[in-house]
Amino acid sequence: MKVWITGSGGLIGHHLLRTAPQAAPGWTAIGLTRQRLNLEDFAAVARFFRADPPDLVIHCAALSRSVACQADPALARRLNVEVTECLAGLSAAIPFIHLSTDLVFDGRSGNYDESAPVNPLSVYGETKAASERAVLANPRHTVVRTTLNFGASPAGDRSFGEEMRLAWLAGRTLRLFTDEFRSPIACEVTARALWELARAGRPGLYHLAGAERLSRWRIGELLSAHWPGLQARIEPASVRDYTGPPRPADTSLNCAKLQALLSAPLPRFSDWLAGPTAQP
Repeated sequence: MKVWITGSGGLIGHHLLRTAPQAAPGWTAIGLTRQRLNLEDFAAVARFFRADPPDLVIHCAALSRSVACQADPALARRLNVEVTECLAGLSAAIPFIHLSTDLVFDGRSGNYDESAPVNPLSVYGETKAASERAVLANPRHTVVRTTLNFGASPAGDRSFGEEMRLAWLAGRTLRLFTDEFRSPIACEVTARALWELARAGRPGLYHLAGAERLSRWRIGELLSAHWPGLQARIEPASVRDYTGPPRPADTSLNCAKLQALLSAPLPRFSDWLAGPTAQP
């Protein structure tokens, strides 16, 4: 098996590439960064694909910062929708796994399973919902919605943990919502679950997140304890007082469908953070 991993310079793509030898033995993982292949150059992508076609594509590349998407919706659509449509079209006859987001939901209920209707509140969520529809039009293809991923990226600023750590190192106090909830997960857990799903060969729509619903405030408390040397400063805040673009209050995910295919339980984030593989 020859596997393309787009966005391999990012958080999840990097960990997919790093864990491939153990999680997908015998498979050849090929990391694609923007320097190696500009995914916006559709003609170049098609030539590259046809010259040495893969057996599987795991598509992680995206414009994933909500603020950047709100500022430039056209760019967000090109990177998140049109690039995905191009790759999914080239991969019509092979498995294709596309990474999406819990932000396709409006956050009014939480504990969303795969049957829940999407209703994105942001440009980022809208573009990911559109990309999902394009991918799932092919029954060979798979969409995996994930959430806040914790871990180290090559750039050092891609995960929510890295962003918070950098802010604390700069002496900033973070105002964290007590009433906005997610299901955070470690990117190493995400990567291993994605490899297991790829090996299972079961296309469709799946949710992949941690087994714990946490507020932004509680996440900050956990990371403050994890990095005691940073002297982290946090203040409680409410999403009701936020004056920017609409934010979903609770996009926690129900992952029972994917969990049934996995060999190990998806962990609670707080338990993983206290475990041996979480480095302070």
